[in-house]
Amino acid sequence: MKILLCLVLGAALAGCGNQPRQPDWLVNADGAQDRYQRAYLTGRDRAAGDEFARLRRELASTAQPGLVARAELTRCAVQLASLDFAPCAGFEPLRADAPEAERAYADFLQGRLEPARSGLLPQAYRGVAGGQGGAGAIQGIEDPLSRIIASAVLLRTGKADPEVLQVAVDTASAQGWRRAVMAWLGAQAMRAEQAGAVEEAARLRRRMQLAEDAGVAAPTRPTGSAPSAR
Repeated sequence: MKILLCLVLGAALAGCGNQPRQPDWLVNADGAQDRYQRAYLTGRDRAAGDEFARLRRELASTAQPGLVARAELTRCAVQLASLDFAPCAGFEPLRADAPEAERAYADFLQGRLEPARSGLLPQAYRGVAGGQGGAGAIQGIEDPLSRIIASAVLLRTGKADPEVLQVAVDTASAQGWRRAVMAWLGAQAMRAEQAGAVEEAARLRRRMQLAEDAGVAAPTRPTGSAPSAR
């Protein structure tokens, strides 16, 4: 899910695709967003915080509320992809000055967008926003992060069947997004436990443990020391 400011916020950046050189803030913001997303989804919180601060700062330098709103929506969407259903608090102070497309996207992430407004969203999300549920709503979404975000909206609105959860797990796993894969495996494990599938739940939790262990830093060998002989 790239920032795609020229496409999503075309009114604010009209004609930017025809410029011989992109403005520094746009280049810096695009890179910061990409690094933020990867850091957050893999559970590197300090790096994610630094990159989000850089993203927001670059966009705020334009004094365009719609761009800063987009940064906050990016954060909300990435957190949602890891099944953090907290309100999109950073966006709400900007809502009054944000473009209608951004307001629609915020409502979509919160699971409260009316189907009639689905045309305001990027094409990838319109099936989900239009009321389509189940795996059929996400199978055609090519971008991995957008696919997981759409899956999370389906889960939030009670329209995610077991196949949706599996698609989300497989997508996060293929990308190596440790935080996201643990969250979706947890959702699968919870459903298995509720259904009385004890062995399946235990298998899923063993997978979660593998991912959790991957986030534990290995001990650092003192500088200049040699590895022990075996």
